[in-house]
Amino acid sequence: MATPIDEVHRLICELESLRRGEETVAALVVLGPVALEPLRRFLLAGKPSQIFQPRLGAVKALARLGARDALIAYLLQEREIADPEESFGEEAVASAAARSLAAWPDEDTRRFLLGLSERRLLNGVIDALAEFKTPEAIPYFDRALEDDFYRPAAENAFLKLGVMAGDSLSQSAVTPKPNPSMETPASLERRRAAVRLLNTLGISAAHWQILRSLLHESDAELVVETSKLGLRHGSDEDRGMMAQRLMELISSASWHLRKDIEENLVALKREVAGQIEEEIVQRLEQSEEVRTHDVRLRVLLRVKRRWERAGPLLPSRE
Repeated sequence: MATPIDEVHRLICELESLRRGEETVAALVVLGPVALEPLRRFLLAGKPSQIFQPRLGAVKALARLGARDALIAYLLQEREIADPEESFGEEAVASAAARSLAAWPDEDTRRFLLGLSERRLLNGVIDALAEFKTPEAIPYFDRALEDDFYRPAAENAFLKLGVMAGDSLSQSAVTPKPNPSMETPASLERRRAAVRLLNTLGISAAHWQILRSLLHESDAELVVETSKLGLRHGSDEDRGMMAQRLMELISSASWHLRKDIEENLVALKREVAGQIEEEIVQRLEQSEEVRTHDVRLRVLLRVKRRWERAGPLLPSRE
């Protein structure tokens, strides 16, 4: 008759066969503490592989069995993995291990995750630290915004932090790296993400004083997203600059940015109505063939029609 430890080894072999997946993990958890040491050895001593699901299953089982120490020991391992597919698979396993540590919301776990964040980027570390809502993790989240693979997790982490992230995101948005004259593409993506997040989270008047300089940026997305923020907090001078920059960008902007430009111009009627009316008149004098392909004219006409549907201009804020 098979002993419990025999059953554990059989189930670990079943993990490697990929036959039953979650059912096998659940069966290992049912066996309880007897499964801990074999699972620990399987995870820590096993080799990375392109087929990472068995090791991922071991992480899930250890997490459900409360084996925090085993997960931490695994995350502390230093592994040099040359094969990119094996490296990708092992990162998925490590992320799952780090993410599972959020089940222990104590100071020791928080400090371990912060220490781990100094060594490597992992979506699981981002997710776990987001659950702690610790401001000390903000620089890590900010760095992750520069990488396409980690950006979604970092954005979600900032959203969980809420308004406490406003100061850091505002500074990030106006900080090109390594310097303003030689900004890297990754830095620009980070700044774009920061302004998008601020549009979701909201800003204070003090934040706007930091961000208003972005209206002079050459990047269209930064200008458009910053203009959204300025609709609430911008001075008359700021609103005039917003209108000017948006008008400059209509023709060259991508289609999805043109939709946002249109929304902003609708809200800037007082500042831009005269200019738009005048330009529409001029462009309608073009030949029919030219008018048919005039993207800028179509945007301006849509803005005008929306003004007409909305009714008379509201009184000035003054």
